[in-house]
Amino acid sequence: MGLGPGDTIRVEDRMQSGYAYVLEAPIGQDFAAGFCPHYTPAEMLAMGVFEGKYINDCRGEFPSAWYEGARLREAPDPSVNFFGVKSRQPLSVWRQKGWIVGPDPRGWFQWYCRYFLGRRLPETDVRQIQRWRAFARHTGQLRANCMAGDLSCRPRQRQGLLQWSHDAMI
Repeated sequence: MGLGPGDTIRVEDRMQSGYAYVLEAPIGQDFAAGFCPHYTPAEMLAMGVFEGKYINDCRGEFPSAWYEGARLREAPDPSVNFFGVKSRQPLSVWRQKGWIVGPDPRGWFQWYCRYFLGRRLPETDVRQIQRWRAFARHTGQLRANCMAGDLSCRPRQRQGLLQWSHDAMI
């Protein structure tokens, strides 16, 4: 999938049909100032996020390479997560709390995948990047409460950091 600026992505999956967007930036480049995610979407999927059940039906939208090493399942399975813990809430909770923003019905990670590909939506991007920055507070909590390198300390918080593309291995 050789994608680049000017290409149009058409979306047809279980949660969205008839949506299309144009890529405005090269894949993985030209991020907003201060937005420096630690992991790529492919790295996150390979490490184990969202209990293996997230963008499984989006293979037509995203590069096939993202799925090659992905730890995916047909049903949610917390053991698939890198830290082996349950760390997600139902989509109904996301909607109730107002966490679903703009044209990304699956939430932040779907936004990040599309942003990584090169989609730019200024208002949506600003809000999602603010949410990403706010999640960084969990890094400070790990530093304050865990010995450096002790990955068994606060595994749910570490899994959350991973799912927001923050360094979970501190």
